[in-house]
Amino acid sequence: MSTSVSEEYEQAQQELDRAEVIKRHLAKNPDQYPAGDRIAAFQRVDELREQLQSLQLRVEADNRPQPNGSATQPNGRATHAERPSMGEGLSRTRLILVTIGTMLALLLAALDQTIVGTAMPRIVADLNGLAFYTLVTTVYLVTSTVMVPIAGKLGDLFGRKPFLLAGMVGFVLASALCGLSQNMAELIAFRGIQGIFGGILFATVFTVIGDLYPPAVRARIQGLFGAVFGLASVLGPTAGGYLTDNLGWRWVFYVNVPVGILAVLTVASTMPFVRTRASWRDIDFVGAGLLVLGVAPLLTALTITRDHAWTSPEVLGLLAVAAVMLVLFFIVEQRGEHPIVPFRLFQDRTFAVSVIAGALTGFGMFGTIIFVPLIYQGVLGISATNSGQLLTPMMLGLVFASVISGQLMVRIRRYRFIGTAGISVMLVGMWLLSQVTTGTSRLEVVRDIVIVGAGLGTTFPLYINAVQSAVPRQMLGVATSQIQFWRNMGGTIGTAVLGSLLVQRLDTNIKAQLAGLPPAAANFVPKGSSSSAQTLFDAGKINAARAALPPQLTPLFDQVLHAIRVGLANSLHELFLYGGAVLVLALIASVFLKDVPLRGRKQEPGTEAAPMAAA
Repeated sequence: MSTSVSEEYEQAQQELDRAEVIKRHLAKNPDQYPAGDRIAAFQRVDELREQLQSLQLRVEADNRPQPNGSATQPNGRATHAERPSMGEGLSRTRLILVTIGTMLALLLAALDQTIVGTAMPRIVADLNGLAFYTLVTTVYLVTSTVMVPIAGKLGDLFGRKPFLLAGMVGFVLASALCGLSQNMAELIAFRGIQGIFGGILFATVFTVIGDLYPPAVRARIQGLFGAVFGLASVLGPTAGGYLTDNLGWRWVFYVNVPVGILAVLTVASTMPFVRTRASWRDIDFVGAGLLVLGVAPLLTALTITRDHAWTSPEVLGLLAVAAVMLVLFFIVEQRGEHPIVPFRLFQDRTFAVSVIAGALTGFGMFGTIIFVPLIYQGVLGISATNSGQLLTPMMLGLVFASVISGQLMVRIRRYRFIGTAGISVMLVGMWLLSQVTTGTSRLEVVRDIVIVGAGLGTTFPLYINAVQSAVPRQMLGVATSQIQFWRNMGGTIGTAVLGSLLVQRLDTNIKAQLAGLPPAAANFVPKGSSSSAQTLFDAGKINAARAALPPQLTPLFDQVLHAIRVGLANSLHELFLYGGAVLVLALIASVFLKDVPLRGRKQEPGTEAAPMAAA
């Protein structure tokens, strides 16, 4: 290494140390200095860190990575503020193996989300836990979502490899414990633990892509990872049904063990580890605690709206606790040196737009996934098994569009319009779903959900890659995990809000359809709108009830069923229009995305497009 570069590096390091001292002082005394001074100090630290990263690339030609895959700096250690390149340290074969291991980690977490749902009726019957049915899903949702931003920040501080391995090992062990559960209490507790490690995996896998590849390649790889997520959604229900019917429900958890072991061995043996100067003192324990205390009651409140009114004491109490904790979290994060969520990231237009678009499309995505089965089973009268299979085309559309979007992003300068086009396609699909009636064919519904899936798939690699190219590298994990976090939050809010609207409108719409029938029709209508619609989901009971009726009453019975189907169709019509209205907001937001030049598409002088080390 030349003396001039070494001296320049040391000078930059010293200046960075001084800037960080100033930054810490301003962060601890926010009331004594104008907000502009604090922002300037933070920006100066980021500029110096980027300068050090640029110098590090110039150093690598003479200071190659160590045998264990890590790289040293002129002062002998890597810092958590930067990630040395491993482009020259990894062979193509090893890079492929690291990628495969990371894909297996994603498959592990994504498959579990879909495979367990198929087995839940059998689990509830075996463990006598119908009253706790929803808790199995809720506890996993809460713990995994809360853990995503925390794990993203910790990965930035201490490196990705330890958390990826810990996530996989913990997930596999928790899966085994779920399979060994003897009662619902044990299953709920173990699913909560499993959710913690699932959150670590979701926060880490997409960030590892940013560490491994330059954006010119990264966008394409992220498209493939989106495809893995979509395929898990396709294979999960089928695999869950097969395992449950042939080996027993416990195997929907045990199946994670061999996949997890293979993923752990692959990552442990191929992914390099870069040591950092971060210590446990850098962890924002207070911020993490307040985030948990804020998000957990918020998600719980949203999920229990299925069987509690929004104005019930339970929902209002949880929302009040969440509001207080999240306000305190915001205040604390303004003062922290290493905040879990650096709110100044929202000043970056690319980051802010990506978060907003991700949350709003998540609203539409989960709205489709949750309520389309009601179209198949309730409006069209298709069996539950077949309706599950008919959701597969949506995920295939998502997979195809995700791969294509990743390919296009690196070839189009104004790539923000890929997202705009994708959301527009989603809007078309949602509008078509809103037009479904009792006379609509199942193939038309399949067409509609394929359109929704294709539109959604374009947004997966787009916004993650845009954010990873816009933020400083030392914030890669935080920024990436925020995209995941807000997409989950959007989906949770969408499910709660649209579910509440369905309950409110269903009664009115069914009564409106029944009003034109003879008074005797009331004898065939179960009490309550939910009960009325519920009768549509069991073809066996419908056929048995019809067979027990005198022949002269059969036509009236069929008219009642048709009226209930029309009432449900009208309610879903309104729901999909509401979902489309939310997507209009996402469409508007997508236009404001800043087309940040992808690092690697056009390199600055003195730098090279090399994959970064997966710490």
